[in-house]
Amino acid sequence: MKESFWGVATVAIGIVAIFFILFFQSVTNTDEHNYHLLKEATEAAMYDALDLAAYRDSGVIRIDREKFVENFIRRFAESAVLSNTYEIKIYDVNEEPPKVSLQVSSTRNSNITGEIYEFDIVNKLDAILEVPYKE
Repeated sequence: MKESFWGVATVAIGIVAIFFILFFQSVTNTDEHNYHLLKEATEAAMYDALDLAAYRDSGVIRIDREKFVENFIRRFAESAVLSNTYEIKIYDVNEEPPKVSLQVSSTRNSNITGEIYEFDIVNKLDAILEVPYKE
């Protein structure tokens, strides 16, 4: 009887450990996916929003604010995970020099033993567009 109890306890602890590993791996993967998506979408949207007319006329590198926001939202939405709820906050968009400050929050719900747990994952990014200087 004593040996069978230890066997059942070992199996139960193993199942609980596997559950926690899978749960935290899922949260970590979500955070990493959001960060890389935020970084890549911001960089691509900044390049798309470059004001080429201003660069040709005066050599000034600047971005168009409305174009940046439109391109960022479109690019982020194309690659976002549909099962998460996202909140995008754009704090600052400087047109000249090109700089943006963003925050993306995603909410992940989990149902463990009938209780609902919510985890907020927040990624912040400040980006400055750098281009090579040519004389």
